[in-house]
Amino acid sequence: MSIDPAVYARLREIADQLPKVPGIGKVEIANGEIVMMMSPVRRHELAVLRIARQLNAQLPSTHPGHVAHPGADLEDAGLGRLRCPDLMVFAEEALEREQPSLLPHEVLLVVEVVSKSNPENDYEAKVRDYAAMGIPLYLLVDPRKGTGIVHDEPGYASRTHFVFGDTVSVGPWRVDTSGLLTYA
Repeated sequence: MSIDPAVYARLREIADQLPKVPGIGKVEIANGEIVMMMSPVRRHELAVLRIARQLNAQLPSTHPGHVAHPGADLEDAGLGRLRCPDLMVFAEEALEREQPSLLPHEVLLVVEVVSKSNPENDYEAKVRDYAAMGIPLYLLVDPRKGTGIVHDEPGYASRTHFVFGDTVSVGPWRVDTSGLLTYA
């Protein structure tokens, strides 16, 4: 599952030097390859926004000082992985640091909204990677089908399936999925 540290370091160096390309959102590193991610569609971004709002409303009482924030990178150099989750919950102070990416032990939850173009990445590779990184919770939202899965417990041994319209428990938080839209 992990790659040679020197190979990963070289991939990371290349990824950091790639020019910005229209239509390409983020760059990830997985399975010894650099993966260029397409920019998400509007309903994808709306799902992220609506989930972030709900989590941020609850975080002051469950985890003061933490935020649900999109846009940060998640890196586990030991596994040779650089991921760009759609949303993560972590301590806000982590954004003050100079390091370019969050480390897995800093993250309480990752949220991925399944893309139209590459659903296998969210259902298979990211489940495997986030579990290996030790991320406690992984919320997968699938606007293609109007469904989702809450992965929790060590290694994501527990999986709770839901449909849009349900209110689901994600660790100590509750997420109302009735405002999530399917892709047109």
